Amino acid sequence: MIKKVSSAMIIITFLSSLNARDLDKAERFIGLEVGASTIQANTGGIYGELNVKGTDAVYGLRLGAQNQDWRTILALNYYDNTDSDQNYETALVGFDYYLLTSQFNTTSFRPYLGVHGGYMNYESTMKESDGFFYGGQAGFTVDIADTVDVDIAYRYSLGDVDEVDSIGSFILGLNYLY
Repeated sequence: MIKKVSSAMIIITFLSSLNARDLDKAERFIGLEVGASTIQANTGGIYGELNVKGTDAVYGLRLGAQNQDWRTILALNYYDNTDSDQNYETALVGFDYYLLTSQFNTTSFRPYLGVHGGYMNYESTMKESDGFFYGGQAGFTVDIADTVDVDIAYRYSLGDVDEVDSIGSFILGLNYLY
């Protein structure tokens, strides 16, 4: 476990340092995200349900920085589905690359592709596990004011959490740029 945490911290530090040189030119932001998340996991309930799929709302907070080409996000999310008896909390770091902005000189609509990784805690009535997860994301941001943008994305995650097979989430984010 200590090796995993140490490895993750080294990777996060390295990837963060790639964008740190441009931090003084970047716009920082804070925001909220809400969406629909589908988790496929082993709830280990009374009847030993395997591969239970649950869909419910996910919500969270985000903090980050972005420039014309890149965006870095730190996000905390929470999901709770009483019907499928599953909940999880995640803390993730995401790195997104904006597509087409250099060619078309547009900043109001910016599609992106990205990767993310982080730590997750999963709980069900008879199960609890935690571990690292990773995945990819795709979406776009739209500026709705000088200091506000909206982010629409799909995020797919896999990981080494024993009970969790995969998580897919449609996310709507609202960011305040400062």
